[in-house]
Amino acid sequence: MKRLLPLATLLALLLAWEALVRLAQIPHYTLPAPSLVLQTLAGNFGSLAASWWFTLKITFGALALACAGGVAIAAVFALSRGVERALFPLAVVLQVTPVVAIAPLILIYVESTTAALLLCAWIVAFFPILSNTVAGLRAADPQLRDLFRLYRATPWQRLRLLLMPSALPYFIAGLKVSGGLSLIGAVTAEMVAGAAGRETGLASRILEASFRTETPKMFAALLLLVLTGVLIFWSFEALSRVLLGRWHAGESPD
Repeated sequence: MKRLLPLATLLALLLAWEALVRLAQIPHYTLPAPSLVLQTLAGNFGSLAASWWFTLKITFGALALACAGGVAIAAVFALSRGVERALFPLAVVLQVTPVVAIAPLILIYVESTTAALLLCAWIVAFFPILSNTVAGLRAADPQLRDLFRLYRATPWQRLRLLLMPSALPYFIAGLKVSGGLSLIGAVTAEMVAGAAGRETGLASRILEASFRTETPKMFAALLLLVLTGVLIFWSFEALSRVLLGRWHAGESPD
């Protein structure tokens, strides 16, 4: 029943959309019906699939770099307050700077368009991983910290046996946020770049369709982006249940 309710709500909204377009006779270049969007997606899937794959590569590449860099830097911050005080403000600066504003500069300084898009998406996805992981590393039980000190555990032992298990739920929470943000960053950066050609993502297909007033094709590309974001979130939800379901209270069944 829990799974059927959201599906039923979504189906009802789609049926209402379809009925509105047909009854009001709204032109397809203004608002296409869901049936027309699906037909357009099926008819143009060959060209859209190549762009979809390019967007996926940028998204998951940026997310992988954000995870690697965020976790490594968070571990250094957890072991050294001085390093955290010195470098954390720089991470905040990256977070609060709109990627739309700095993307043109990155495209100037980075010769490869693909590398520039990857960097833009990484900037958007990096901070949630870093901040959540740092919070998790700081959330370890104080009594367990004292116990590790009592047994004279090395910094590496404290990090591996105490801090990392404590930070895992926080890291996965940040991963859920960064997964969607990396997709948003990839699409936003490509729209700012205005890239065109074969090696481009779904953002370029949306821009091309808007220039030609091909609204159903715009919706078809947008549908692929939405499905991608939902699948990313559901994948990390499943990962959370696998890693935390047996011991973390936040993943216990209702």
